[in-house]
This record gives sequence, C-alpha cells and structure tokens, in this order.
Amino acid sequence: MSMKLPTNREGLRYGYTTGSCAAAAASAATQMLFDEKDVAAVRLMTPKGIELLLDILDIERSEGSVRCSVKKDAGDDPDVTDGIEVYALASWDIGDAITVDGGTGVGRVTRPGLDQPVGAAAINHIPREMIIREVERVRREHGSNRGIRIMIEIPEGVALAEQTFNPRLGIVGGISILGTSGIVEPMSEEALKQTIHAELSVRYAEGNREVTIVPGNFGLDFLEHMGHDIEAAVKCSNFVGDALDFAVEIGYEKVLLVGHIGKFIKLSGGIFNTHSKVADARMDLLMAHGVRAGVPIERLQELTDCATTEDALVKLKKQGYLEIVMQKVYERTDEYLAHRVKGKLQVQVVMFSTGLGELPHS
Repeated sequence: MSMKLPTNREGLRYGYTTGSCAAAAASAATQMLFDEKDVAAVRLMTPKGIELLLDILDIERSEGSVRCSVKKDAGDDPDVTDGIEVYALASWDIGDAITVDGGTGVGRVTRPGLDQPVGAAAINHIPREMIIREVERVRREHGSNRGIRIMIEIPEGVALAEQTFNPRLGIVGGISILGTSGIVEPMSEEALKQTIHAELSVRYAEGNREVTIVPGNFGLDFLEHMGHDIEAAVKCSNFVGDALDFAVEIGYEKVLLVGHIGKFIKLSGGIFNTHSKVADARMDLLMAHGVRAGVPIERLQELTDCATTEDALVKLKKQGYLEIVMQKVYERTDEYLAHRVKGKLQVQVVMFSTGLGELPHS
C-alpha cells in the first residue's frame, strides 16, 4: 500500500507529481523487464527528500517489454491531474543508452523557450533525470548496461490538456510531466509561478521584447475592449512582482501592466502580491493619495462608507477629484515599479474601472 503523506501547517495533505509517478512506473517496469516477476510497489526518493512508497497498477507484458502505471495523488491540492494513471512502457533497446520519450497523452513542445526543445516530449528535465536515475539504478542492480527505452503515457492526458495552460504554451497532444521537487505542495503557489515564467519565456523565445501582463480575465476583457490581441497577454494572477522579476530575468525591454483598480491600487503602496490574504489596503491607499492630492478631509471621509474601489471612484468623480487623485496613484505606482525592476526594463501601467473604463493618467 502507498505510504501516508505528510501535511503542512494548515493540515493539508501533500501529494506527489506526475514526474514522481513516471519515475516510479519506469522503475517498476524496468525491474519486471529484468526479473519477469510482478512488482507490487516501489520506493522512490524525491528531490525534496521525501521517500514515497507507490503502488504499481495495471501490469501488462509482451515480448521484450513491460508496461505498468502509478496513480497520481495530488493530496489536498486542487490539481486537474489528481487520480490519473501515469504509465511507463520499458523495452529493450540497441546500444547501452537509456532513452526517455512520451507517448499517448504526453504533450509535444512546438514553441521555443520551454524546458525542453521543440519536437521533444514535454517531460521536464528533473522528471527526466528522475526516470533515468531509477532505470539506471535497476540496471546497475542487475549488473547490466543493456539499452533500455522508456515511453511515458497518460491516456487521460489528451482530454486534460484543454484544462491546462499547455495550449497557450504551445504544448500539443497532451499534458506535461512536471515537478521540480517530486512533491505537490497543497495550494502550491510555486506551480503557478512556474507557469507564468514558462509563458513569458515562450513569448521571448519567439522574438518578443515587449509583453503585456494582466492579473486575470478582467484584464483580458478590458484589453479586448481596447482592441489589443489578448492571445499575446500573459496572466499573472496575484503575482505581479514575480512576473516583473521574471520579465527582468528573461531579458524583456518593456512591460505593459493592465489591471483593475481594485488590485492595482495596491501597487501604489508597494504591495506586489495583490491577494487579499497578503494585504487589503485598497481604501486606505486611495484615501492616502487623496490626502496627497489635497482633497478636503471631509470629502475623503465620505469614502469610508464605500464598500468597493468602484464606489469610491464614482464618488471622487462626482466630487471632481478623480483625476488629481489618480495622478497621485499613478505617480506612486510608477515609483514602486521603477524600484522593483531597478531600471532594467520599462514598465507602463494602465488601471481601469468596470464602470468608468480606463482611469485618467497624467
């Protein structure tokens, strides 16, 4: 039976990645290729240092090959790949090399800038290394250097790919075999950051030196209304700061940030993770900029009754102070953005309101 995985501080259970599944299945298939005896479970040491004991399922044999699977367990992370079976087909090969490829349900890379080159199976380098390490270990235990070919397959991967970012990244025909640690951390922010980095890398590799970044669908809708190509935009969720850091690291020259005032007002306070659990100082910041703009205090006190920034902006517009307050918001936002990127790229920001559209910028 598979071992019980640990939990984090919130009591949420860890899981294991598709990469761990692929490596464990490859290990078992190779062992059965040598021994011709069924393997019920295998132990796998992950890069994170957590050892897994994983059940081996659906064993199939044919002349010169063995196929088996491991069932993905994402723990308490809302992962679309939770419960899928990851298969490894091990077969003898000419020479003494260990080769790894992807079959049904494993995507193919069609655009430059990703972890693997164009034309390769979307099996990232750490899972590849894990697979090769496990196969080499089994081969060494049997005193052999015989060539072995590993084919990773995910029958459900073709359908699941439509629920991932893969089509936008140019990965076609299936999902990616991912994981840098071998372990899925519940509600993992790291996985989303990796996706943002990957999408920015792809667009840069295609020759783009300018990129538009939006938090989410609100931003995309507004871009479309402005006549921009929304397919060229990269979504960053709440990780505005990380997206800017990635853009600097990758080598972009210019970034256009487009977002709703409810999120981007936080940038004017130097808050680069816009999730409400990190900071929710929207009204405080708006009122502070109102003070800097010279709005009478009794007018600003009227904003304390507003439930949303949308309401507050409408009130400021009626008072005749919207433009001067937004000027201060943009000024301070530009200062914090410049400090974040340290002059290594240009950043332009556009804020909008659902009711008022693009907000005035001096």
